[in-house]
Amino acid sequence: MTDVARAAGVSRALVSLVFRNKPGAGEETRQRVLQAADRLGYRPDTAARMLASHRSRTLGVMLTVHQPFQADLVEAIYPEAERLGYDVLLSATAPSRDEAKAVEALLSHRCEALILLGPRAAADSLDELGSRAVVTAINAREDATRLDNVRTADEAGVGQAVDHLLALGHRDIVHVDGGDEPGSAARREAYRRAMDARGLGVRARVLPGAHTEQAGQDAVRRLLDEAELPTAVLASNDRCALGLLRACALAGVDVPEEISIVGYDDSHVSHLAPVALTTIRQDAEEMARHAVRLAVERLEDHSRTPQQVVLDPKLVSRGSTAPPPR
Repeated sequence: MTDVARAAGVSRALVSLVFRNKPGAGEETRQRVLQAADRLGYRPDTAARMLASHRSRTLGVMLTVHQPFQADLVEAIYPEAERLGYDVLLSATAPSRDEAKAVEALLSHRCEALILLGPRAAADSLDELGSRAVVTAINAREDATRLDNVRTADEAGVGQAVDHLLALGHRDIVHVDGGDEPGSAARREAYRRAMDARGLGVRARVLPGAHTEQAGQDAVRRLLDEAELPTAVLASNDRCALGLLRACALAGVDVPEEISIVGYDDSHVSHLAPVALTTIRQDAEEMARHAVRLAVERLEDHSRTPQQVVLDPKLVSRGSTAPPPR
C-alpha cells in the first residue's frame, strides 16, 4: 500500500480507505489509487488483513464434487457471500477423504463458519461440530439441533411427483431410492406415504439405489429381468434418473412411450439428456441465499439459536413423462 500511495501521490491511510471501500476519498482520488494499484499489480494481502482484524471473513463450504446439484449450490453461494463481504473456501469429500477431513481442513484455514452441502454425518456428530463452530447445512438430517439447516419439503416434492404420474394414468410406480445418501430416507418414506395415501400402498415398491448414474442403470437391468416393466419410475435424484434414461436407451426401451421417469433436484444436467428430464425442482439459488444469510447472522449474533428453513419444491414437467402404454 505504501508503493501504491507513492505512485498515486496520496497518503497510505487514504489508500487503505479506498481498498476497504470506505468513505473519505473523492471519486477522482479513488480512481487514481485504483489505477496506480493496477499498474503496480497490487493484490491485497489477505493473511495480513486477517491478522490485523482478527477475522478471516471466510465461509468454508464442504461439498461432494460429482453431485451436480451441489455444484449449482456452490455457484449460488459465491455471489451471496461476496455481497455480504465474505470470501468462500471449498473443501471436497472423496472416496479417500471423508467429511471429517474436509471439515477439519476448513477449520484449519480459519474459516469463520461452515456451510455443509448434503452432509452424511449422524445427528450427534453434526451437533458436536455445531458446538465448536458456526455451522449451516443444506439438506442435513432433521434431528440435528445445533446447526442451521436449509432443506426442501421432500414430502411435498415426492407427493407432487406421484400426483403428476397419477394424473397421466400411471398406477405401477416404482421408486429407486438413494441408499444412505443425504435426503434419501426422507424421500423413500415420502414415496411410501404418498402411494398409501392415494390408495396405491399395495403397489408401492422400492428398489435399492444410490445418487449415481450407475445405480439407475443397475435398476433398469433388474427391471428388465422381470416379466413386465413398471409404467413409471421415480428416482431419488437426477443423477440416478439420468442413469435410468441411459440404460433404457441402450436396451431399446422408449422413454416416455414405454416407461416414464421422474428425477429429483432439477440440477443443471436435468435438461441436457436426449430426453429432457421431468424432475422436482429444489431452488438452489434460494437455498444458497438462506444458508449464507444464516451463517452470517450467527457470526454477528452468537446468541441466536439455530433455525430450520424449509422451502417449497416445484414439479418441472419435461419430456420424460407421458401417459402409460397400457
